[in-house]
Amino acid sequence: MSQHRPDARANPSRPAVLVLRALGLGDLLTAVPSLRALRGALPGRDIVLAAPARLAQAAAATGLVDRLLPTSAPGRAVPAALAWEGPPPELAVDLHGNGPPSHLLLQRLGPRRLFAYRHPETPDIEGPEWLADEHERERWCRLLGWYGVRADPEDLRIPAPDEPSPAAGAVVIHPGADAGARRWPLERFASVARTLRACGEEVVVTAGAGEARLAGRVAAEAGLPPGAVWGGTGDVPFVELCALVSRARCVVVGDTGLAHLATALGTPSVVLFGPVAPRLWGPPPGDRHRILWHRGPGEDALRPGDAHGSLPDPRLLRISVEEVVEAVRGLPAPAPAR
Repeated sequence: MSQHRPDARANPSRPAVLVLRALGLGDLLTAVPSLRALRGALPGRDIVLAAPARLAQAAAATGLVDRLLPTSAPGRAVPAALAWEGPPPELAVDLHGNGPPSHLLLQRLGPRRLFAYRHPETPDIEGPEWLADEHERERWCRLLGWYGVRADPEDLRIPAPDEPSPAAGAVVIHPGADAGARRWPLERFASVARTLRACGEEVVVTAGAGEARLAGRVAAEAGLPPGAVWGGTGDVPFVELCALVSRARCVVVGDTGLAHLATALGTPSVVLFGPVAPRLWGPPPGDRHRILWHRGPGEDALRPGDAHGSLPDPRLLRISVEEVVEAVRGLPAPAPAR
């Protein structure tokens, strides 16, 4: 697994393909099939990803991005500007969202071509129609397909690093999420961890930046030994995180970036869904992943709750500790530690 630092400088020796996806880790990983398709269809180009600087290691680890153009905006908003230098891109690809803000942001750079979904407020873009009920990986592969670039939404794997795991064969529990609506109660995560440890499993807890207190409470209530928490004060370096996840027994996680990392590395997972249906963001079908989701009668089939709400979604709260433990037990046996 290679690494490089963010570099916004243009490479005048090669035409540039600029891909806008200035979102989070899960968003980047769901775009891997599309990035792989662009790499294969456009050899000799400089693939530049416009994304937050904190994703530089993750972008490099895909092996599909040459340079990162650091850019971000609050929440899932479109950045106000891009610090692009050098000639206009040969191609700009809007993998950020459907609408004029991202369209116009890219058009201001003067690319020779622009791949984007059509919208009535940007009638000069003749892209395909946006579908609200489409899985995120399929959405962007379909966009490329409309422009003649064949992309396979199941081609989503990234290489595992050569680094050894700090806890090979452990169950990795990740209690955090960007929004409270997608955060299962910490007491339940702790109960799962305690039960699995009593069954002889090694359990570790991972935390993103700012989640040290959350992860620490889960570990303390579960009675885990010192050193069982990874991260919290800052992001775990991506190569270290990949080494941990790629050699884990499994990952227990909500609908957040680490779930997509487990999918990308082929690690078994138990994923807890609440306000948004797994049909839109879930792992691919197969016995390596268990999806837990409880939509009630009469509730919206795709987005029954607010994905950015501050309180745990009711559908998430319908998932019991016993269900999660049984789902872990039902996963396939782990591959031998590498």
